[in-house]
Amino acid sequence: MIKNFESFFAKFEYCKYLMKKLFFGSLFLMQGIWCFGQQDSIRISAKLSADAQNLIVEQQIVYHNPHEVSIDKIKLLNWVAAYQNRNTPLLKRKLKDRKKDLYFAKPTELGALNNLHVEFDGKTKDIEKLQEEFLYLDLDQKLEPQSSKTIKLRYEVKLPNAKFTGYGIDKTDINLKYFFIVPDSFENQDQYPKHFLDTEQNLNSASYWDVNFDIHEAFKVESNLHHTGILKNEFAGVSINDPEFFISLNNIDKISVNVDEQKIDVVFGYPITQDDRASLEFYLPLHLKFLKKRLGHLPDKIFISEKFRSAEKFVGIDDIKFWKFHYKLFADPEKIDLHYFGIVSKQVINNLFVNEKNIDHWLKNGLQTYCEFQYLKEFYPEHKLLGDLPNQAKILGMKPLKIFHASDLKLTERYPLAYQYILTQNLDQKIDENYEDLSKFNAFAISHFETGILFYFVADQMGFAKFNSFLNSYFSDHFQKPVVASDFLSKLEWESGGNSRFLSSLIEEKNRVNFNLKKFVRKDEAFDVKINKLGKYNLPFKLQAETESGQKETQWQYADSESKVYQVKANDAEKIIVNDDFSFPETNFRDNYLYTKGLFSNMKRLKLKLIKDIPNPEFNELYISPRLSFNAYDKVMLGFNLVNKGVFDQKFVYSVSPYYSTGTGQLTGKAGVSYNIMPADSFFRSWQIGGSASYFHYDYDLAYQTYSFFTNFSFNKNPRSAIGRNLYFSYGHFQKDLDAKRILAKEYGKYNLWNVGYSYSDNALIHEKYINAGFQWMEDFQKLSTEAFYRWEYMKDRKISFRFFGGVFINNNTQNNTFDYGISKVSNYAFSYGLLGQSATTGILSQQYILAEGGFKSDFKTKANQWITSVNVDSHVWKMFNLYADFGLYKSKGQGADFIWDSGVKLKIIPDFLEVYFPVQSSLGFEPAMKDYGYRIRYTLILNLGSLLSNLRRGVY
Repeated sequence: MIKNFESFFAKFEYCKYLMKKLFFGSLFLMQGIWCFGQQDSIRISAKLSADAQNLIVEQQIVYHNPHEVSIDKIKLLNWVAAYQNRNTPLLKRKLKDRKKDLYFAKPTELGALNNLHVEFDGKTKDIEKLQEEFLYLDLDQKLEPQSSKTIKLRYEVKLPNAKFTGYGIDKTDINLKYFFIVPDSFENQDQYPKHFLDTEQNLNSASYWDVNFDIHEAFKVESNLHHTGILKNEFAGVSINDPEFFISLNNIDKISVNVDEQKIDVVFGYPITQDDRASLEFYLPLHLKFLKKRLGHLPDKIFISEKFRSAEKFVGIDDIKFWKFHYKLFADPEKIDLHYFGIVSKQVINNLFVNEKNIDHWLKNGLQTYCEFQYLKEFYPEHKLLGDLPNQAKILGMKPLKIFHASDLKLTERYPLAYQYILTQNLDQKIDENYEDLSKFNAFAISHFETGILFYFVADQMGFAKFNSFLNSYFSDHFQKPVVASDFLSKLEWESGGNSRFLSSLIEEKNRVNFNLKKFVRKDEAFDVKINKLGKYNLPFKLQAETESGQKETQWQYADSESKVYQVKANDAEKIIVNDDFSFPETNFRDNYLYTKGLFSNMKRLKLKLIKDIPNPEFNELYISPRLSFNAYDKVMLGFNLVNKGVFDQKFVYSVSPYYSTGTGQLTGKAGVSYNIMPADSFFRSWQIGGSASYFHYDYDLAYQTYSFFTNFSFNKNPRSAIGRNLYFSYGHFQKDLDAKRILAKEYGKYNLWNVGYSYSDNALIHEKYINAGFQWMEDFQKLSTEAFYRWEYMKDRKISFRFFGGVFINNNTQNNTFDYGISKVSNYAFSYGLLGQSATTGILSQQYILAEGGFKSDFKTKANQWITSVNVDSHVWKMFNLYADFGLYKSKGQGADFIWDSGVKLKIIPDFLEVYFPVQSSLGFEPAMKDYGYRIRYTLILNLGSLLSNLRRGVY
């Protein structure tokens, strides 16, 4: 730490004064005072400690009051405080993003602000509470609007590990951003992020920065600011985006590009290979010329950090590698081209103008997607979404992926498909949702993709040349100045003759616009086409007639009513299309096509497909796929599934799965139908109504039939939250064949079950919780049950779980123990669990374990017909091994309450899907010493792909 603050700062200023006076004086005037009132300035001298863990900072801030009223305190932003412990908003956001490095960080990996001394108004003050993200300086006299105050600071920054956010210390490199103390210079602080959340928000745009680093000569330094040329490691300039600094022991790669006599330096905060450099030297001039033609201006310097490269690269084109297989979707130069066009275009747009990202994020993101869209249309018009994968993936010389519609999709169709996917989940958010509140997927599908599609749609209607000319003109006028999105939309509306007026409404609300091509009537050499429009907005749309040879006749119409007839002049058209190639982000693309000839005239053609696929909107598709199943009584079941739902969810779904039972020689199977109501804005996310039926065997030569009706409310949720809430009701009718033994035991041949319940789940990363409460009844009983589950990751990759189950019969007049609570084995009277041997009492099939009801692993060979409580504990020990313990009380009629317990070892072969339980000690004794120990071992086998996918996609939305 430098001891004499005053002498150091004076010496620092004096050494630079003469040369900088002319250089920066002219630069300062050229920049102009265009920011929010007066321009703040920040001058810093930062010394890197010998162990490269800390920055010792001497800083001067000239702060201008941006508010319209006088202020009695100045707010400083201390964003490094976000890295200091487990209680910060940054940590909570990282956990929601399924990232736990910061939660389990070592103290030496965390960041902090230390030893802060502040001088202003002739006073020196030591600031306490350095753990706060906002630091307030109380003023003796109020600071008038646009008046300035000079503040001098001396402090030490303990740098965090870069693995948390990409900023901090990373092996041989140091990435610095958001670590220096800066003033909060936004006039409207309600729009400003309340905490540091690692969303690349603009913290201090439009300030003048002058930063000098005092570091060991082995280090190299680069920045998105310009090198002054005065001191070796000094950078200065007005910040369009927050300054970023890269310190490395390695050489820093740079490529200089000339575009229309403008020299642009592209600096990389990571090493690039010689092959990549050769490709970039070819592609970067192409990228920059393409962007300048549309956006008007280019920055003189582009700095690309490792974090920025990872966040902005083109998703979905990298090689696929697993096991011994390696498939290249795109050639290496193509990957470089696409990756860096996305990266460079975002950096160019970031440096084009200043805006408040948390509110107007969609403007820059949408412009980036629009530019990508145009780039793909121009240079990759026929490239496929899956690249060359359908040609490379072969089985016995065949190319199975070729049968999928996904293999025919163009690369440009990635944007509307991503939007359509999130929309079918009803997890989409408004375009102008605060960026910090957007889910990870919506940040792409909505802020980028939907907005970019809308810009492209307006450009298509206006004419691309006219739209690009508008962008060029608008951003030339606002180059490196503040831009408010509403002003951009207003100017665009004027330029488009009012045809883009709908954009404002679609940005403020969830998009629920849909064009439904109902029918046509042929009239001489034209078609009268009836189109229904869902949505309250009046907007243009594209109506096309396509011939068998693929020629299209296009006309733009204006939808100003819910239902209207439009005329298409095309006598030889084979089909009529609304908004081809997903050109408008509709809620349903499947009703935009009608055929005019043949058997399917005035409707869509029917197509059967073998495997679920991304739906082709031109067809009514049915997916028929082979099925193989097994249980002890039907043996191997061979069949197929016929369903109308592809990869994307849809409102109305039906599914039929007939099987041939090799064990009985009979037909078995199941069928179901459901309808989903998913309003854009309501207290519930989805309301599902449906029914199902099934026919299988539950014992040798004994069949069962089920018929059920259900309805389920899934309440509205924050897409960033892991919390889900459901209210459900179901009715089921069951019929079972009975043999003489079962009739004598008074088993039920027919019965009806009603269920009503509520469930709450929170799939949080560290503390996972689930609660369910239900009431079930039939003619002979009524019972209440509740289940609570909690799983805690107490150390990194070490978890312990607790499950509680409680159940009580309100009334129980049943004839036998069929409906009693299971202790070691579930009472599967509703046939809802996937038991391989429903009636098995001995052998390997009887050892199948389902975690339900009592949940005991040891076989206590009894049930409870009055009440039961149990607790199941499971804790990770080492690699695939867990320890478990169960204990509880149960009571049956005419008996006292019994306390039982068990314990043992669990082997996780495939966690949550294939696990084996080895009992050790229980109320029964030391079980490994028992003769039949092999039959006491239990296992779980859950063949449920849906559950697996749900686990894999946790945190995605």
